[in-house]
Amino acid sequence: MRRTATSLLVFFVLILVSLPNSIHSQTSTAVRGTRVSQPAGPTVSLSLPLKEGSVRFGIIGDTGTASKQQQQLADVMLTYQKAFPFEFVLMMGDNLYGSETPADYKKKFQDVYQPLLNNKVKFYATLGNHDQPNERFYEYFNMDGKEYYRFTKGNAAFYALNSNYMDKKQLKWLEDELAKDTSDWKIAFFHHPPYSSGGKHGSDKQLREVVEPLFVKYGVNVVLAGHEHFYERLKPQQGIYYFISGAGGKLREGDVKENSPLTEKFFDPDMSFMIAEIVKDELYFQVISRTGETVDSGMIKNQKKKS
Repeated sequence: MRRTATSLLVFFVLILVSLPNSIHSQTSTAVRGTRVSQPAGPTVSLSLPLKEGSVRFGIIGDTGTASKQQQQLADVMLTYQKAFPFEFVLMMGDNLYGSETPADYKKKFQDVYQPLLNNKVKFYATLGNHDQPNERFYEYFNMDGKEYYRFTKGNAAFYALNSNYMDKKQLKWLEDELAKDTSDWKIAFFHHPPYSSGGKHGSDKQLREVVEPLFVKYGVNVVLAGHEHFYERLKPQQGIYYFISGAGGKLREGDVKENSPLTEKFFDPDMSFMIAEIVKDELYFQVISRTGETVDSGMIKNQKKKS
């Protein structure tokens, strides 16, 4: 009798030990300074209106690491793209860290984002300080061999700039293009942030001195940058909305300065990307972490739209 009872006890202990860990695990809450674990599958919580005929796009920066975390964030992007079918993604530079052989392009970009490419999502890249100029010839970056370029989608014009070397030639091109642009929305994106609360880098004041006067003069609505490995939404500067989305492949935890007068909202405990939607004179945005959590969202009204 004792042997039977002992055998049963051992049997039940083995069953308990073999239960999957996921039954006991809980998703941790994202708080500053605490890196969160990746869930099995994020729940989509869309805050964008998903209007017919809108311009829908993603925003991500500093991606090219081929790390497990970059892949996890790309998986969340794919989940959201299925619910919010954005047509293209703006890249904020530092697209490839380290070597840039053909194998690196495949490993650090194509393999990571292949499901999005399969869904006909186009990526539009800019050059960061870790990028080689030859990246402009890579077909999936859609730069058409140019270090800076412009394209339009619906009622919006997008200006991809090379902030590594903002020379007179590029500034003249930018002013000439902006001067004749009648688009309702003018959105500039590049690597180095004119405004930043980051402790590692901070605001690029020299860049700001040469580009911001043109942005103000010609009615640029939104400026997107990377370089800082976190997310930050800046308080509007001279009527322009500035964002930093540089946590697509690397993270600099706790780098945003506390109580910065520039900051409207920030997120630096984990990696993140943005999605956005333009509906007539409104631009909606949502920021999503590696765990699928929405860490910021809102709407910008176009005050500069011509009547």
